Amino acid sequence: MTRELSLQTTKLLSRLLPPADTQAFIDIRRQIHANPELGFEVSATSTLVANLLREWGYEVHTGIGKTGIVAQLKLGNGTRRLGIRADMDALPIVEATGLPYASRNPGRMHACGHDGHTAILLAAAKALARTRDFDGTLNLIFQPDEENLCGARAMIEDGLFERFPCDAVYALHNAPGVPLGTALVVAGPVTLSSDVADVTIKGVGGHGAMPHRSRDPVAAAAAVVTALQTVVARNVAPDDTAVVSVGFIRGGATHNVIPQSVALGLNVRAARPETRALVEQRIREIVSFTAQAHGVEAEIDYRQLVPPVVNTVAETQLMAQVCTELVGEANVVTQVPKGFAGSEDFAWMLATLPGCYLLLGNGEGEFGGCMVHNPGYDFNDQALPLGAACWVRLAQTYLVA
Repeated sequence: MTRELSLQTTKLLSRLLPPADTQAFIDIRRQIHANPELGFEVSATSTLVANLLREWGYEVHTGIGKTGIVAQLKLGNGTRRLGIRADMDALPIVEATGLPYASRNPGRMHACGHDGHTAILLAAAKALARTRDFDGTLNLIFQPDEENLCGARAMIEDGLFERFPCDAVYALHNAPGVPLGTALVVAGPVTLSSDVADVTIKGVGGHGAMPHRSRDPVAAAAAVVTALQTVVARNVAPDDTAVVSVGFIRGGATHNVIPQSVALGLNVRAARPETRALVEQRIREIVSFTAQAHGVEAEIDYRQLVPPVVNTVAETQLMAQVCTELVGEANVVTQVPKGFAGSEDFAWMLATLPGCYLLLGNGEGEFGGCMVHNPGYDFNDQALPLGAACWVRLAQTYLVA
């Protein structure tokens, strides 16, 4: 498959989500795309979402984790409770797609497909409210501020799962470069943890012509950056995954002055908790001992942001069963593609409850293959009915008497 779904899949999707509804939700997706909002400031998007859900008969709760929404629908006497999450926020990027529905908010863009994720869950919500063919409690979670890795934790700390108990929780993300109609359903680690470290190397400034009278933090910083490249290469096993990137080096103002200090900004990722701890330990040792060897001081502000997303086995098997029904066994992939090193704050929800994070192909080539967080990216609307069908069939399968 490339950008077209098989005829068999298309017929199945049309039964779950009629073509007229598909176009209506594509229009909603493009409306959200044209009006992107950042972080927790997603009031227009959350108002649109809440109004639609109320119209379809959901009990809607707003203001959870500042601007998060939970829409609940209880049917029958079933005791099972299912949570499905979609993210709503955009990125601080200037859009360069030239699309007729491109961002109208300068410097803001839906460059990660959260507009598509929101529209997918809305489409599923309407289909489930119309057919009413499940037995139990459905909790639809619309989350702000995923991009800053803060929204999921904010909703949880605001009592998300105490107020709306779930037995399992699911989410999805589009996957550029993966053929349309392909589902990646992986048990175990799916995304990496994400941590940041701010390193300040303090020396003694001086004249550039007399470096022997200073303690040069620039030379020490350069040695630290070089040494950090050995952490993954020499301390992490070849079959494990970790990333250490230096995002910025800041220090000095002119050519002939050795500065007092230099700042480094690090981004650190790992697939397993043990590897995460090992990498942090090695970074601290390298920074400390390298600074000591150069006769300067170093301070480290190390902050753990989110753990890895880890899918639980039983919930992943159910998701694979649903996806196989929709796209066929040959199009259900059970391993994460090489080089996939993103992070997701859905990890906090999966640290609380069992569940599964699904990846759906956004397509290949110049359009579908454009990576997220790129000014030329756009969500592939052809993935919308498949995503919605995944949630409809999951709810129908999970929520049984």
